[in-house]
Amino acid sequence: MGIMGLRLLLCLLLPGLPQAKVRTSGRLVANPRAEKCRNRPKHYMDKRSGHYYFFSGKSHFRGYEASWLDARNICREMCMDLVSMETQEEQKMIEKILTKFDVDSVWTSGRLCNFHGCDAPHLQPRHINGWFWSGSGVRIHATNETAPGWRRNPWSNTGFLSQFVDHLVPQPDNAEYLLQRSGVTIEACLAVHNDWYGDGVSWHDAACYRTKQFVCEDSDKMVNFLRHQHPNAVI
Repeated sequence: MGIMGLRLLLCLLLPGLPQAKVRTSGRLVANPRAEKCRNRPKHYMDKRSGHYYFFSGKSHFRGYEASWLDARNICREMCMDLVSMETQEEQKMIEKILTKFDVDSVWTSGRLCNFHGCDAPHLQPRHINGWFWSGSGVRIHATNETAPGWRRNPWSNTGFLSQFVDHLVPQPDNAEYLLQRSGVTIEACLAVHNDWYGDGVSWHDAACYRTKQFVCEDSDKMVNFLRHQHPNAVI
């Protein structure tokens, strides 16, 4: 199995090992800027919500990959946020983007609640019940179930850890943290991967410092904030 495999197996068998403290950079999320909001790319539109979306690889950000926070701040400056995939239609849109443009992976606004205030009973266990869309504030359905109205669970049923044991280890698996325990390696952000493990386009947890392409979605919160600051702004 090798040293790495033994280490991962130990982590899987002994989940109660001490957890690393979450490292925070002290950086703040960005506020919207009127000019960037007015000139934001508009590649796709949800007719029901009126929200516009854009894919970084189809814009002037083509070829650029960002960490989760950097990607989110790029979106927020344009009155958007990273995409919150609350509907199957949004899931289908992301699937089409990844397959059409042969994209390896993209960031979403999905986030694990692993910071102060996340000890509430209804969020436990966190890897199942502690995920939410930071862009909209909506909780993500339990990771081990198919959400009502969805045909299937978008979380992958496998991942990196499956190669070290005799069964599939479903997402989220916090694999990078189990390899190297530190505050920055915790897989607390939600990415959509394109068939990394023969699992099609599916959801995976990922360390937030990793750089990826991203999809932004109009944010009512950002629009309202800008209009409060600049009532005459054209968005």
